Amino acid sequence: MEKLISGIHKFQSDVFAPNRAFFRKLADGQSPQALFITCSDSRMVPDLICQTDPGDLFVLRNAGNIVPPYSPGAPSAEAATIEYALRGLNIRHVIVCGHTRCGAMHAVLQPECTANMPRVKQWLDHAQASAEIVCTCYSHLTGEARAKVLVQENVLTQLEHLRTHPAVATALAAGELKLHAWVYKMETGEVFVYDPESGQFTNLGAEAIPAHPLIRRGPVNHTVPAGV
Repeated sequence: MEKLISGIHKFQSDVFAPNRAFFRKLADGQSPQALFITCSDSRMVPDLICQTDPGDLFVLRNAGNIVPPYSPGAPSAEAATIEYALRGLNIRHVIVCGHTRCGAMHAVLQPECTANMPRVKQWLDHAQASAEIVCTCYSHLTGEARAKVLVQENVLTQLEHLRTHPAVATALAAGELKLHAWVYKMETGEVFVYDPESGQFTNLGAEAIPAHPLIRRGPVNHTVPAGV
């Protein structure tokens, strides 16, 4: 706690004070560029990774960067946040960003890890489709290699869940929204972006790298880069 309190004092004196006009403007309202859905992992810091300022990202975080499919009878914080982002803030870009070394994805592959955490286990059921794809199509992979593939498959699965939400479906039909699938490689700081046209995850700002074929889902043949 001492580090947190010290940090607050440093923020107030070294950051807020010299930028008082900027923060006062933020107090009048927000107009974020994107809804950024990512994991609760303390090592994932969207504003640091994207080098954005306060007010640029509307962030939704939970274990495993999960988006439960829309259910009329089961309102959730995720559904409310998504709807508000699109209809209240008029956001036109949604990013689902997973990351390597994800504890939630390791727990999906190793259910015994959540034996004493029933609520966590139930929450991670939203990633079961991804796990079954990996176990069926990548039975030859083990350990970290399988976990990396699951991280990427899970991002794509959650993007599909996102499309079931009425606000998302409506905005997509009107051509007013773009969805993005990202994976942050914690070991190198690289970000890999899914390109639906090529069906590949590619290093952002770099050439496409060799990929392993993934299962065909819908009209796109998904692929996963070996380098992620």
